[in-house]
Formats: sequence, C-alpha cells, structure tokens
Amino acid sequence: MRVLVACEYSGKVREAFRKLGHDAWSCDLLPSDDGSEYHYQGDALDIINDGWDLMIGHPPCTYLSNAGARHLYPKGILNQERLELGKEAQKFFMTLYNSNIPKICLENPIPSKVYGLPVYTQIIQPFEYGHATSKRTCLWLRGLDPLVPTDIVEKTTTTKIPGNWFNKGGKNRWKQRSETFQGIADAMAKQWG
Repeated sequence: MRVLVACEYSGKVREAFRKLGHDAWSCDLLPSDDGSEYHYQGDALDIINDGWDLMIGHPPCTYLSNAGARHLYPKGILNQERLELGKEAQKFFMTLYNSNIPKICLENPIPSKVYGLPVYTQIIQPFEYGHATSKRTCLWLRGLDPLVPTDIVEKTTTTKIPGNWFNKGGKNRWKQRSETFQGIADAMAKQWG
C-alpha cells in the first residue's frame, strides 16, 4: 500500500508502516529527523495527488486548537491576524480531508468551534497504546475503522511530572509535543496497513 504521512518530520508513523512492508513516505516543511530518503521536504499539497492509498495527516494545530482559542480574543478584542491564520489553517485541514485518497486519518487536538471543522470520529489517548500519559487526540477518519486500543496502562498526570513529554524541551517543546507516540504509530500501521 502507498502511504503518505503528511506533516510528519519525526518519521515515526512512516517507519511503522515501512516495517510492515508498505511504501510509506513522510512529508513536512521541515527535514526528517531520521534523515530518511523516504521523506519529501515540502508542502504536502505538492504530492497529495500522487496515487496514495492512505494518508495519515498531522496538520498544524497552532491556530485550530481549542487550547489556542484564548489568543483569539486577548483582553476581549478580536485578534484579526490570528483569525486569518486560523482560516488558512482550516483551509489546509479541509484540503487534506477532502483529498482524493481512499483512506484518510487526520489528527489534531480538540478543535476550536470558530473554524467549523467537521466532527471528529474518535478521541484516542496515549495510555490506550502503552504510554502512561494523557494527551487527548482527535481523529477524523474517512474509509477507515476507528483505532482500537492495544495496550491500556495506568495514566499519569502529564502537567505535574518533571521530564515527561509535556514539559520537556524548552524552545523545542512544540516539536516534541507534536510527535506521535510510538504505540499509536504502531497501532495505525497494524490496524490500517
């Protein structure tokens, strides 16, 4: 199966599919962390029509996330620039979602209602896939069954444990927070591949 992992620089999801024999490629504006030759550095829209069977997309959530909604009305005044950036992010999300690929999964945090994204199909948590932490992640699925938990473990409180995924990284915190947990990547490859 030809798999496009859009907006992924880590290579985790790509490699989970490649280990199972799929022709999987990641794509991101950033270079791949693992230096893989199976990474296209550029806009996912440049290659979205290249005959993929499955796309797993991680569109940027900075402006779409409900967590960022407080920045839309700082001090009760509409931040017009942020609103426009959110509209651009919504357009990119919907272009991925409506692409001509038979099977699609897009993941993002709980979205802000302002941008009118479709209703997500399911919410998953890392602690359902072997990682003792919490990070509610929405999946929008087309042509795919919901992801089934593979290894439910006791969760921890992510905001109070030093050194966990949520608090690591200083200036690279955004990058580490955007990586897919390995257990989730493996579940996607096994269940959808």
